[in-house]
Amino acid sequence: MQNALLTDARRDLRDEVRAFVRDDVPRQLLLDMDAGKVAYPREFVEAAARRKLLGLRFDPKYGGRGLGWTDEIVALEEIGVLSTSLPCLYSLVSIVGEALNVFGTPEQKERWLRPALEGRLTVAEALTEPRGGSDFFGATTVARRDGDSWILNGRKRFIVGAEGADYFLVYARTQEDAPAHESLSAFIVERCPEVEVQHVYGLMGMRGGGTGRVYFRDVRVPAENVIGGEHRGAVVFNQMMIPERMTSAAGALGAARAALEIAARYSNRRKAFGKKIRAFEGVSFKVADSITLLDAARSLTDTAARAVDVGDEPGRVRRLVSEAKKFATDSTWQIINHAMQIMGGIGYTNVYPIERLLRDARLSMIWTGTNEIMSLLIQHEYYDELGMTAPSRDVEADAPDAEVEGEKVFE
Repeated sequence: MQNALLTDARRDLRDEVRAFVRDDVPRQLLLDMDAGKVAYPREFVEAAARRKLLGLRFDPKYGGRGLGWTDEIVALEEIGVLSTSLPCLYSLVSIVGEALNVFGTPEQKERWLRPALEGRLTVAEALTEPRGGSDFFGATTVARRDGDSWILNGRKRFIVGAEGADYFLVYARTQEDAPAHESLSAFIVERCPEVEVQHVYGLMGMRGGGTGRVYFRDVRVPAENVIGGEHRGAVVFNQMMIPERMTSAAGALGAARAALEIAARYSNRRKAFGKKIRAFEGVSFKVADSITLLDAARSLTDTAARAVDVGDEPGRVRRLVSEAKKFATDSTWQIINHAMQIMGGIGYTNVYPIERLLRDARLSMIWTGTNEIMSLLIQHEYYDELGMTAPSRDVEADAPDAEVEGEKVFE
């Protein structure tokens, strides 16, 4: 968020999270995660919980702070300077917690939300399947009713946090012959012997976050573990896309800012042809383009956050959240590429963290809905908005021949 828009409370929150990132996250943890020496950094989640930084938007009686999205994006940008894996694990509490916060019963919140905010239980969302990710309603994981329980079978993949999760939010098909949007249910599935996690992926980036495959083999899930009601998984899913995409957007801003600051400082020290390289337009214009992209992405993310907080029209919220995710992650990718180009060959080595930031950032344009899916949603919601009655001027009529018969032909 731009400094001019920060309230005193948000400035204090920003400084609080900056202190956590500076003081409580060892440099060696980042290096070990990227080197594959750490499979799941539970200590990071526990450290954030000790500072009461998890689930900032949730009710204080369950351990949150009762803040809004305009507050949480401030925190997320600061966490985002740690690149992608740690911010994603930080965000999982906000993402999975959203389902419990919005749809959970008091008993469910007490059982699963509170301990997640306190860092006693860790979470993961089991959504993507081998047959596809964007085609959510084509899920093949199934649950059949058996008395007061459901028997769950299926598999999920690319599940961040799977390695260390104590429980999963799982979507499964519970009505075979129903329309797609009425066929799924959302469950809390606790880790047990029938839940197998395979930590198998060799990832380009985003390492150390416990990403894996999850197999559910005849898992007995109590009926009281259904979130939001039977066959209402689509309703839960649509709500969940807000935190998934808002956390992606806001976290990306931090990674972009980190790369830009490294490259700009380098350009102010590195000399070539007898002068600092920032004196060359080929360098300084990349800095200018990058800070413009970063400020624009911050502003769009803040606009989306405000729309969610005030309860704007659902279609407009969906559009703005999709815009924020798409633009912030696309911009982050461009900014980090600019940073590497500014730094030249040294930026391609592990002397600087630019190459890790670049590897990590690539996933942000794929997960939580590809940016192509974001474009699909944006245009769909905008066309719907065009059909709404609005008290605005009919600008189309402001042309000399606007009423000439036979000129406006559409078929």
